[in-house]
Amino acid sequence: MDLPYAHGAPPLTGRLRAEAADFFVEEELGFEPAGKGEHAFLLVEKTGANTEWVARELSTAAGVAPLAVGFAGLKDRHAVTRQAFTVQLPGRDDPDWGALAIDGVRVLSATRHDRKLKRGAHRGNRFRIRLREVGGDRAAAEERLTQIAARGVPNYFGEQRFGHEHGNLALAQALFAGRRLSRAQRGFALSAARSELFNAVLAARVVDGSWERGLDGEVWALAGSNAIFGPEPWSDELARRLAAFDIDPTGPLWGAGELRSEGAARALELAAVEPLVGFARGLEREDLRQQRRALRLLPSGFRATWESADRLVLDFRLPGGAFATTVLRELCDWHAVAD
Repeated sequence: MDLPYAHGAPPLTGRLRAEAADFFVEEELGFEPAGKGEHAFLLVEKTGANTEWVARELSTAAGVAPLAVGFAGLKDRHAVTRQAFTVQLPGRDDPDWGALAIDGVRVLSATRHDRKLKRGAHRGNRFRIRLREVGGDRAAAEERLTQIAARGVPNYFGEQRFGHEHGNLALAQALFAGRRLSRAQRGFALSAARSELFNAVLAARVVDGSWERGLDGEVWALAGSNAIFGPEPWSDELARRLAAFDIDPTGPLWGAGELRSEGAARALELAAVEPLVGFARGLEREDLRQQRRALRLLPSGFRATWESADRLVLDFRLPGGAFATTVLRELCDWHAVAD
């Protein structure tokens, strides 16, 4: 990712995902299943498997259409992840979920729920990530860990959003040039284009230092929710809430309609997007509406443990839609270690 760092170049190098178990993700929904209803509610552990592939395998095993299967979020493939799926079974008993023969997949528990899981329904994710073959300045790394825990990191979209060799951006270019894409390809393309524009705006604000403070005309996000407000005049109360991580400055998720930001914030956003104006106009034609996303990401429960001189384990939680690799990149350049 050719994006500026908030805290300086990462002080460490290391190997990420040497084994699937080195990248553990556990979904946190923030609610319990109803215990009744026409949807089977499955807690699934998957290893080295794509979320959408698992959903299709569950639909086949249950003898239902793929659209009958729901999940809250896409989880990393090269990892061990635990997440919930729902399978709609109106008037039917559950299959023997424990007898499923899906490679890399275990059903840990099954109950019932009264509705399909929708994208974005989860509160967040808990991560436990092991870096191997770690090298670099350990004292500088300890300082960087303290900075991340205290100030957070820029809330970039991670490189996973863009696909292998940025293939999803190539899909976006093809879509905006008039090529017909499948529903899934169109979704990947639009998400990648939006993410590219957001990252461009955030990169500009990292460079000028405003990613963690307000600009004139700022639009604010209420931490831990999708609620936004502003612009409104700068005040001591806004300063207090910003310092307490109760609110965060935002950037645009591009679409049709007017930017909500004003003044200096709006001017910066328009300038940052100008080199990528083809993506902006394409998103507008696809009739996506303007939305906002927080520029700042603070991992909660952030803890680092040195297992050995060259092995570091990180534990933290992130809200839904945030990327663990965005946190890691401020600490460790895992690309510097060849596979």
